[in-house]
Amino acid sequence: MKFGLMYNTGFLGTDPDQIFAVARHAEQCGFESFYFAEHIALYPGATVGAVTIPASTPVADPLECLAFVAAATERILLGTGVLLLPYHQPVVLAKRLATLDVLSKGRMRLFSVGVGALPGEAMAGGVDFATRGRRADEAIDVLRLLWDGDENGVSFDGEFFTFTDLCSFPKPLARLPIHVGGSSPAAARRAGLRGDGYFPGGGLTEAERAAQFDLMRETRRRWSAPAGEPST
Repeated sequence: MKFGLMYNTGFLGTDPDQIFAVARHAEQCGFESFYFAEHIALYPGATVGAVTIPASTPVADPLECLAFVAAATERILLGTGVLLLPYHQPVVLAKRLATLDVLSKGRMRLFSVGVGALPGEAMAGGVDFATRGRRADEAIDVLRLLWDGDENGVSFDGEFFTFTDLCSFPKPLARLPIHVGGSSPAAARRAGLRGDGYFPGGGLTEAERAAQFDLMRETRRRWSAPAGEPST
């Protein structure tokens, strides 16, 4: 069994000396991975489920924090838990993630994405809250397309993102997995359809979490079954 450590800057703060010390200690203790979460913006009254998040909560940028941790460590894997994918332009994000993977010598292995639960955060990012799931689906496709593309370029024509003959270098040192996070049935289905893994959200009972994994696996079976053949 492998263990990861989630460093929540909202609770633990953003003191660089503390982040450095905790990351180094986690690596020395044998932890597999080190994670940061994301909120791009908060506002008074922002609520997830029954929890209200204070507007002054210092949620630092996860990729910037991971770059800092990468420089302070040698082996520990880097992860997001989760990055809010609909609020990122995927062409820019593909370059940032690939760069982080190269500079960390291939340790950006646990990239996990979610769609967000705060309507005001979507508004701040210029995103229609109702479309965030579709944007995330499209962004996953764009990331993989760019990482797989060569010097001849790749093209994409979607609902939200469009480009022609685009090249993105450097590439990740190895295929960069995309794990889908979230507590909803939609997240479990997205993980089955597009994810390399599932990062279930908090606030689930043991039975609910098991049901989410079952839904993810069933979605994957149905999606991967050849046409005309049963999916079970």
